[in-house]
Amino acid sequence: MRTRGAVVRQAPGKYEVIDLEVEDPRPDELQVKLVASGMCHSDDHFATGDIMVGTYPMAGGHEGAGIVTKVGPNSKGIEEGDHVIFSFIPSCGHCRWCASGQQNLCDHGASILQGPRWTDGSYRMHTTDGAPVGQACGISTFVEHTTASLESAVKIDKDIPLNVACLVGCGVGTGWGSAVNAAEVQPGHTVIVMGIGGIGINAVQGAKHAGASNIIACDPVAFKREKAQEMGATHAASSMEEATELAKQFTNGQGADSAIVTVGVTTGEHVAQAFASIRKAGTTVVTGIGNMEEVGVPIAISELTLFQKRLQGALFGGSNPNWDIKRQLELYRTGALKLDELITKTYTLDDINQGYQDMRDGKNIRGVIEYT
Repeated sequence: MRTRGAVVRQAPGKYEVIDLEVEDPRPDELQVKLVASGMCHSDDHFATGDIMVGTYPMAGGHEGAGIVTKVGPNSKGIEEGDHVIFSFIPSCGHCRWCASGQQNLCDHGASILQGPRWTDGSYRMHTTDGAPVGQACGISTFVEHTTASLESAVKIDKDIPLNVACLVGCGVGTGWGSAVNAAEVQPGHTVIVMGIGGIGINAVQGAKHAGASNIIACDPVAFKREKAQEMGATHAASSMEEATELAKQFTNGQGADSAIVTVGVTTGEHVAQAFASIRKAGTTVVTGIGNMEEVGVPIAISELTLFQKRLQGALFGGSNPNWDIKRQLELYRTGALKLDELITKTYTLDDINQGYQDMRDGKNIRGVIEYT
């Protein structure tokens, strides 16, 4: 079928909205009419080249929700008219990682930036002249209609608004899980969240959910610091020097129990600053992404060893999307997790580049594309 979507043709580059042809779903696939897509920083990384992809043009977007319009054979209980959220990492259910409760590390996730379907190397999306178009994370939510694997879709109840539910497909779970799962925040802990955007704001929510006594939101942008305090941060700082000093005041000079790095373009220096802010046996969680070719973190090995500090990576916040997406929506229902408040501004698909400029200018916690 004919649809429209935002693609990047090269990196560095900008998104361009073009007409696309989308194939009907094959076995174990579904086609979805997108209702909304969150504008995650990772999709901007595709455009800048910080995250390298395997196929150009690449149709972006990996945080979306919509309504099923077609299903292929073996639809596994999903029917036309169902509401789904896309998980940006698929879950096969059979590999070692899925079977051991680590769906975020599913083996199929290794191919999600290549462009074609990981099962057979074929494409579901093409330009109008027949050239293959890669699908970001196998889903591409910056399109009006997409065809994706059932491994990437989570069916949800129809009473949840899709324009807020879309955020649970990446940003919410990544941030919330970075605190709850990766940092293992406990009641009474002191936590620093470094970088308050679409991920960091949810790390604040996760730390609050886990019972942290002191949650220090660190960001140079005043608007973001204020927003973090509305969402559960107890204190705010404009620099890591200030945040570290606050953490020491709360811990008799020891330092934070954990520091979560969610900076939009993360560098080794950011990680080192977070590492220096934590106590003995504390945890630094690295969730943010920068240039994938950058190597090195300037920390002292002796500090890592003798202070028994932990440096922990976090992909999708250590989530199991088939379970965590649904339970986070239940938290939303009860008021324990804020979603509506995350959305700073909504955009049309044609305004996508303005949305990303607003993000880079520090004006948005989360921009959302809404489709008519």
